[in-house]
Amino acid sequence: MKIITCNTRKELGKKAAEAGAALIRQAIRKDGCANIIVATGTSQFEMLDALVTLPHIAWEKVVGFHLDEYIGLSVTHRASFRHYLWQRFVRRLPVPPAAFHFIDGESDPEMQCLRLNRIIANKTIHVGFVGIGENAHLAFNDPPADFKTNKPYHVVALDRACRSQQVGEGWFATLNAVPSRAISMSCRQILKAQTLIVSVPGKQKARAVKASVEGPVTPGVPASILQTHKNIRLFLDKQSASLLECANP
Repeated sequence: MKIITCNTRKELGKKAAEAGAALIRQAIRKDGCANIIVATGTSQFEMLDALVTLPHIAWEKVVGFHLDEYIGLSVTHRASFRHYLWQRFVRRLPVPPAAFHFIDGESDPEMQCLRLNRIIANKTIHVGFVGIGENAHLAFNDPPADFKTNKPYHVVALDRACRSQQVGEGWFATLNAVPSRAISMSCRQILKAQTLIVSVPGKQKARAVKASVEGPVTPGVPASILQTHKNIRLFLDKQSASLLECANP
């Protein structure tokens, strides 16, 4: 795991986007296309702002996969991740991507998982853009996370800490308004990405970062499974890196 510590959130986002963009260009040169995973949440704001402006990316040869979505939440709700990705990523690209496979949380969740599992089954994922939650969740795999399932997408229950984070970030007014279930990409599927670009800014993420990077690999700390991946670039700011014993400048 390569740890890159930045001075500010903006610098973090720029460096993470540049690293991801280089990998997308490389995949297109080698394979003629690039399959990517795109995360959401406040941790991805600066990275996505930078990524959509970077030059010489043949977005028409890029296929995107959606990381997670609430079950039962309208696409028009401000907290909908479909809405987020459309507003902050897809519609801002200079040309439309080859495809973007959104998760429809308003349809039957098991059927939606089956649909997505069929689409992603034989795809090589070149780059995964992901984050780490305050409770160390990876996508919406809250603790204790399922490290064993081979299903690419599955239905998960959201714990109180995860739901409280959504209120704290301003997506919902109250805890009761946050859905209790979601469709999430599984931990094993995330690890199938050739390279993972992990963007984690903010003091509120410092404990989760430390547990994920320096603690044991355990379902109680879902993002700790990232330690088992061979090619991860973890982008932190000074606040999120503040509890680490060692971080690369």
